[in-house]
Amino acid sequence: MFLKNTWYVGCTPNEFADKPLGRQICGEKMVFYRGPEGRAAAVEDFCPHRGAPLSLGYVEDGLLVCGYHGLKMGNDGKTAEMPGQRVRGFPCIKNYPVVERYGFVWVWPGDASKADPEQIPVPEWADNPDWAYGGGLYHINCDYRLMIDNLMDLTHETYVHSTSIGQPEIDEAPVATEVNGEEVITSRYMDNITAPPFWRMALKANHLADDVPVDRWQICRFTPPSHVMIEVGVAHAGHGGYDAPDEYKAASTVVDFITPETETSHWYFWGMARKFKPEDTNLTAQIREGQGKIFGEDLDMLEQQQQNLLDYPERKLLKLNIDAGGVQSRRILDRLLKAEQEQNEAAARGN
Repeated sequence: MFLKNTWYVGCTPNEFADKPLGRQICGEKMVFYRGPEGRAAAVEDFCPHRGAPLSLGYVEDGLLVCGYHGLKMGNDGKTAEMPGQRVRGFPCIKNYPVVERYGFVWVWPGDASKADPEQIPVPEWADNPDWAYGGGLYHINCDYRLMIDNLMDLTHETYVHSTSIGQPEIDEAPVATEVNGEEVITSRYMDNITAPPFWRMALKANHLADDVPVDRWQICRFTPPSHVMIEVGVAHAGHGGYDAPDEYKAASTVVDFITPETETSHWYFWGMARKFKPEDTNLTAQIREGQGKIFGEDLDMLEQQQQNLLDYPERKLLKLNIDAGGVQSRRILDRLLKAEQEQNEAAARGN
């Protein structure tokens, strides 16, 4: 159920700044650490000596040292040395292509020979002084596709996030869904409405009146394997909405990198990139705190939804027009998964 020949966000650099980080991704246990010359590296989290997790060890001169008996592992998956032992015959473990870019550490869990760093998405906000970014990480016990469903249908905001970004007009506004190749886009526009609490705060922070009617937009973009970028914002009504000049609006991109862990759990790298007041670090912290609480509400709902689905596996779920974004995203994933499986089977037959 996971695409493996693709790039996922594996972690952020600060997560293994002091010691190795063990993490399961797409069912594979791996360990991230700083290898030679301080470069990010990842290998299988399995010591070939006695099977101990290498993530319980430490790094010495760019080598990953097992915390059980001192075996030293290179970032190529080959044992470099071990106190008092000859290691030439030690079996190799899997190593993973890793790229540190845009504030994240990207990992390719599949066939390393197919890993192309040029396939890593280039966010509009990355390395751009006109934007500010703040985010965090949640571990969520649910199928990663349920999170994609959640993000591609924002109707739930009215109910799950009623005190922050939800409002009845979300239910009332029609939602449009389109598919462009491997990208799915759902969009909703709400004109001449009252801004909800979060967006009133954003308007005020951008030195704009927060007590006047606004036009609001939500444009959700899914791309494989599991990335969802959501353009959101409000503008003073009558100035063009989404296309309004910057001096009349507060606009942001909700950043969602979803990395499967198991069939019923995933790592959720969330954040918001905003294109107003990028120099205001206090505002970045304030938005990050508020957004973290919002996504915490999603976490509770999704985990309980997953448990219900496990408890009642025979029940079929309804598909309404508001679900089109998630449905189309799953169809793309299913098609790509089938193609990857066929490629793997063909390669196995060739061997």
